Amino acid sequence: MKPLFALALGLTLAPFAAMALPAVGDVVGTTPEAATAALEAAGCKVASFEPEDGQIEAKCTDAATSKMMEIYIDPKTGAVTGVKSDD
Repeated sequence: MKPLFALALGLTLAPFAAMALPAVGDVVGTTPEAATAALEAAGCKVASFEPEDGQIEAKCTDAATSKMMEIYIDPKTGAVTGVKSDD
């Protein structure tokens, strides 16, 4: 019975895991189009991009919490280098 419960729980929570914000090290892309697609697939609606300290800062709204987030992206690799709440 326990394995069946674990399977049911995993299937129930899977859609929420797919909506997790990107983490440091995730690759979202080196172009605005690729980064927008990857961030929005992760549940973060992109409002803008701007350069900041050699990185690209993506401002987006977390669909799960409606909080504005700042996602920092390495422009050469497309990897996320930082994630913070835009307070």
